[in-house]
Amino acid sequence: MRSVEEGGESSSQADSQILLQQAIKNSIHIERLGFLWLFAIGTIWLVRLLLDPTMVRRPLLEPNLTTGGLVFLGASLFIFLMANVWASPRSRAEPQGSVAAIRELAATDGERIPPDLESDRMRRGPGYALLNLVPTIPTMPLVAEGMPASPQQRTRAIVAKVITVLCHLAVVLGIVAIGYWHFGNTKTGVGVATLYLMLPYTAQMTGHIDHVIPAALLVWAILCYRRPLTAGMLIGVATGLVYYPLFLLPLWVSFYWRRGLMRFAAGVVFTLSGMAISLAFIPRASYWENLQQMFGLWLPRQDGLQGIWGLGWDPVYRIPVLAAFFALSFTFAIWPPQKNLGTLLSCSASVMVATQFWHGYGGGLCMGWYLPLMLLTVFRPNLEDRVALAVLGEGWSRWRTPGAIQGFKAA
Repeated sequence: MRSVEEGGESSSQADSQILLQQAIKNSIHIERLGFLWLFAIGTIWLVRLLLDPTMVRRPLLEPNLTTGGLVFLGASLFIFLMANVWASPRSRAEPQGSVAAIRELAATDGERIPPDLESDRMRRGPGYALLNLVPTIPTMPLVAEGMPASPQQRTRAIVAKVITVLCHLAVVLGIVAIGYWHFGNTKTGVGVATLYLMLPYTAQMTGHIDHVIPAALLVWAILCYRRPLTAGMLIGVATGLVYYPLFLLPLWVSFYWRRGLMRFAAGVVFTLSGMAISLAFIPRASYWENLQQMFGLWLPRQDGLQGIWGLGWDPVYRIPVLAAFFALSFTFAIWPPQKNLGTLLSCSASVMVATQFWHGYGGGLCMGWYLPLMLLTVFRPNLEDRVALAVLGEGWSRWRTPGAIQGFKAA
């Protein structure tokens, strides 16, 4: 009798494992379809951004609401979104998506779990080592949170929430300031900022600190484009933190080539050097490994990847995608030949869109890297007169030319 019961239990356990494996495989298939959809939309936006420099006539696209109404709507959205971040009980980042599914599938199959999936050091890809210590704050958890939290984890969660709120505030204020100073239209700036807060992506990924920090830095780099040293420092910080803005340098160097290049280069080099030196003060860590991670000093990885490259696509196909991306990035050094603020916006956004196709750690999901710049590109006026020779000073001590002083409100 007992053997019959044991046989029934083993049979039910085998059935439950089969059902679990099937459910995991179905979830991976659905996730793969989601990434394919993101890639399709990303391709459309990449084509649109690459065509933007050829669009000379720019119709005025003002929102059908007063500035006061937009401010009220945007402020309300911002308060609710940030309150959702602050009220999140999650204390540390847990593996999500394909990583969690593959780990569970490996455990049920009795296989060895790949070591890269267990390494928190590379869970966000190349970038600054300390950034991986700051957790992601999921604002729309799919399951109830029930894991214990140590005091150190709670402290990191508070730091992450503060940084996330401040970065989103910087994105919103930067967009409004670009509308006011560079577009000459406060209503457009407020409308773009409100649209950014209304998008489902912003609500779902609000607490992802590795998404919003580059967004804030790139928006403020555009805002400060008339200050090459400041813009270079902001691009340098973004590069040091998440690595991928490194490929914006050919575009920005070309923009400042005839005036402001030395100031911009000094800002980038000074910032990256300071961040590289600071890695030596991280206790109980290999300085060389952290430096490698910061600058992505390794061959394209073939294992431990996430996103579409960890869901069935052979990682070897990342190599031709990488080659095409490098060609695109360096092409911006010579095209368009006459660069202005409009091309700086659209081409910067297109580079960050293109990174999603070969990003091996959730490529397609990091829409915050290009979303504010893309929205500003769509709603921008004609900016053909905002070239470096017209709006920058001639040297380190002379910040503005007389023409730039007179046209400061418009530029």
